[in-house]
Amino acid sequence: MNQETRVRTRFAPSPTGYMHIGNLRTALYAYLFAKAKGGDFILRIEDTDRARYVADAVEFIQNTLKAAHIVPDEGPGIGGDVGPYVQSERQEIYRRYAEDLVKSGHAYYCFCDDKREEQEIAGSFKGYPRTCRDLPLAEVERHLAAGDPYVIRQKMPLAGETTYFDVLHGNITIPNEELEDQVLLKRDGLPTYNFANVIDDHLMGVTHIIRGAEFITSTPKHVLLYEAYGWDLPVFIHLAPVMGKDAEGQVSKLSKRHGATSFNDLVNMGYLPEAITNYVALLGWNPKTTNQEIFSMEELKELFSLEGLSKSPAIFDYDKLGWINGEYFKRLTDAEFAALARPYAGDLPENLAAKWDFLAALLRTRLTKLADIPGEIAFLKEMPPFAAALYVNKRNKVTVEKSLEILPPIIEILAGIDEANWTNDYLYAALNEHIEKVGLKKGTAMWPLRIALAGQTVTPGGATEILYLLGKEISLERLRDSLDKLSV
Repeated sequence: MNQETRVRTRFAPSPTGYMHIGNLRTALYAYLFAKAKGGDFILRIEDTDRARYVADAVEFIQNTLKAAHIVPDEGPGIGGDVGPYVQSERQEIYRRYAEDLVKSGHAYYCFCDDKREEQEIAGSFKGYPRTCRDLPLAEVERHLAAGDPYVIRQKMPLAGETTYFDVLHGNITIPNEELEDQVLLKRDGLPTYNFANVIDDHLMGVTHIIRGAEFITSTPKHVLLYEAYGWDLPVFIHLAPVMGKDAEGQVSKLSKRHGATSFNDLVNMGYLPEAITNYVALLGWNPKTTNQEIFSMEELKELFSLEGLSKSPAIFDYDKLGWINGEYFKRLTDAEFAALARPYAGDLPENLAAKWDFLAALLRTRLTKLADIPGEIAFLKEMPPFAAALYVNKRNKVTVEKSLEILPPIIEILAGIDEANWTNDYLYAALNEHIEKVGLKKGTAMWPLRIALAGQTVTPGGATEILYLLGKEISLERLRDSLDKLSV
């Protein structure tokens, strides 16, 4: 390929209404490479498989790319010089090119009945037996004149090998005898994927094809089509798969049994789109020049290169995604986080709703996803049952007996504080004065107070933050009830 050729990449999803993480990564890498090289990124919709078509899926794909900050230069609703960008609108183009292959001897009409094709697809015998491959011209013309239905099949070479170069995998060679005479144009006039994508990639000037490794074995068929037309080959980059790990540690291709596997599912769980995109960029790529893991889209576009891609499968790690997402939370202001997080909190009692901004600020630095919020704040809505053993804390030298000594005077102090002074700062100062006066360590005093208030050892915020959030009445009710149970 001429070094001065403008780089053009594409993302060509089927409109199924679902954007798997592997698909998102393909789109992201194609976009980043094009932008890193000052080139163009094309969105093309491959909708010729009508059985999988989902209404509104094109809009869903476009909205997903927009949320992920992947911005096509050309595509449906965007325009461009080489459209249409939806395959079902290019039907006549495919027919013309398929007929050209028949004329040049690289394809042929196949008049075999539907049942034979159904058997072929079902795999009841090994491949199409090439029944119509060498029909006499007179017989072909007779079928056509009679209006007999047909498909157009690619005429594969029967001997030799087909070799192509892949950036990640090097030279890949497939014996031609393993290549079936694939259907290019179906009876309904629509092309198959393997045919349409070659025609479109060439006519749209795609220079680099970035796609999943599952297409490695079908690429020789594509290469033979390029050669049949006398076209230059694009650069092929087949990405290693994204894998998932189950509870037993077994690794397999990422699927729903590993958890959420679509961009939309992850967003609904409360991962920020920017964090998802950042993490997906690292699933099989690293910049090699830095240990940095948090990247803006502009940084990714500047740093991305094919040399940073790995040919080893990447394992989707939800913990790592959560860490990255948490880092993005930390970069938000308290007000930004509070607005994003509020819908995930659900219905809140009046005392918590009025103090949401304060509570959200406590949550911001401890969450890895917004869907965790209900679990994090459940104790504030309803006191959970807990065992007396929670009071025991060896580090702070707290025992059940020690807790029985610590709590009564603290409850008495809290009962004497006016509602108007029931703020975190005032409560902290009042309790701190008491703790210093009686000669306790702060951790020793605050531990049983938090347990008696929350019924759990880990909470957003400390004891005085919980006191403030609950309010005076509920706080004293909980403390007295917990003390009564502890005294039994």
